[in-house]
Amino acid sequence: MADNEDTPTALGPNTQLIRAGYNPFDFHGFINPPAVHASTVLFPDAETMEKHGQKYTYATRGTPTTDALCNAINELEGAAGTILVPSGLAAVTLAFLAYLSPGDHALIVDSVYGNVRHFGDTMLTRFGVEVEYYDPSIGGAIEGLFRPNTKLVHLESPGSNTFEMQDIPAIVAVAHRHEAVVTMDNTWATPLYFRPLDFGVDVSIQGSTKYPAGHADILMGTISANAKYWKRLKHANGALGICGTADDAYQVLRGLRTMGVRLERHQANALAIAEWLETRHDVARVLHPALPSFPGHDIWKRDFKGASGVFSFVLSVERREDFKVKAQAFLNGLSLFGLGYSWGGFPSLALQVDLDDRRILKAPEEGPVLRLQIGLEDVADLKADLERGLAAARAA
Repeated sequence: MADNEDTPTALGPNTQLIRAGYNPFDFHGFINPPAVHASTVLFPDAETMEKHGQKYTYATRGTPTTDALCNAINELEGAAGTILVPSGLAAVTLAFLAYLSPGDHALIVDSVYGNVRHFGDTMLTRFGVEVEYYDPSIGGAIEGLFRPNTKLVHLESPGSNTFEMQDIPAIVAVAHRHEAVVTMDNTWATPLYFRPLDFGVDVSIQGSTKYPAGHADILMGTISANAKYWKRLKHANGALGICGTADDAYQVLRGLRTMGVRLERHQANALAIAEWLETRHDVARVLHPALPSFPGHDIWKRDFKGASGVFSFVLSVERREDFKVKAQAFLNGLSLFGLGYSWGGFPSLALQVDLDDRRILKAPEEGPVLRLQIGLEDVADLKADLERGLAAARAA
């Protein structure tokens, strides 16, 4: 974990990504920081050991490698401090544990990542926290859900799998009037396309597994807090002993250097595919915030600088009993798109979305929801593959 340091902010985003978090001349000019493997750190004498009087004391509290990544994320997020954890889910759950206590009430958006809902419904309730889900379109009307014990509001915008947009400034204003901490999962946009702390969010969370790492081979999450909430997050992390490894931090930092150019390609490819799918008679709806047809497009256009490569579409199927067989036929008809979880890496992926766990939002009635991660392949090849999938669905 690392606190923020003064860094230049006038650089362009790709220049900032190349330089953030690490000075090569701190390690003899090598461009990438070495992966410092450690558990024990030695002290020069008993007095220094007693007072913890040196920067590094034990590897769970940070190493030069993990600090390099934390410093880079601090700069990108505009944060007072960042901690590393082994996954994106761990990032959300650790943030909840840092700010919630038995008897507290937490408001979580109903379009949240499904595993976060599972954590709320099992672990948080077991620990005596009241969990309530709210409609992502609620905006300032969220005030009606606040109670005297409401301590945390969790955002995810766009929402998981169906990409609902939230009016973040309106929700933040209400939460802060009630002295509640606001956390946000910003994995979809990354701080390149949306900086939560600039909009009043207190704690910004990223699944670094996705775009920062970018190569479908690393698990990591980051939690970045503003000055008001950083110390509490840091203390909770120390108490739990959860940390990211040096090897993974090294790989994420290396991936971070090219995240800007990769995101540009992901964004362009995904928008081209989304616009093409909108023209298809066998597609009922395309769920992509950057499309003018999408209900939350105005909020996306107002607050976000770009879009990433993940969106969903609703396959047009007449009978509900055919939803599963048509969706599976579509997926089985693909050859370039891999069938796999996660996203943010270079290859394109596809899966059927399960929305049965939602409490407020209703699943689309026109057909099954299929989520696409659009990778770095050529658009013409991806369209041809999707055409094969749609033909297979028609034939099923």
